[in-house]
Amino acid sequence: MSAAANLDTTSLTAAQVKAGDALPDFGYDVTATTVILGALATRDCRPMHHDRDFAIHRNGTRDIFLNTPNQSTWFERYVTDWSGPKGRLGKMKFRMKDSVYPNDHMLFRGNVTEVDTDDTGCTWATLEINLSVEDKTVTDCTVRIALPKDDNDNPWTRKGDQWKP
Repeated sequence: MSAAANLDTTSLTAAQVKAGDALPDFGYDVTATTVILGALATRDCRPMHHDRDFAIHRNGTRDIFLNTPNQSTWFERYVTDWSGPKGRLGKMKFRMKDSVYPNDHMLFRGNVTEVDTDDTGCTWATLEINLSVEDKTVTDCTVRIALPKDDNDNPWTRKGDQWKP
């Protein structure tokens, strides 16, 4: 059996989502490998993301830490795991208030704040997401994601004027 055979292809539809809905929590234990591979994947060679001695003694932090694109990708994963494969990210805005280090447990929590349909017929959900470590907010994020209206719709097929994130 191929790995693709195990993928969940179920997508939320706009009819299944309403303002006030909570997204399921998602937790992840960060390792040094998580931090370093994220930096490598984004071609971020700055030493504070892979050199513990530099991070502590030159940067004044407690350890190496997730870079911004790596954190962004964790938000994207959280949202698309919730929406399913037909969810199409439109906009994301976040504010980092602290860093994420190895041995931290990241906890993502989110809520739907709005569901609306634009002039082209595309349905959008606006989400407010919080990333915390222990009892401390690390990052707040607002995401706008296109959701299919029904099982026959797919925001990924929209092009040109039909796609205005």
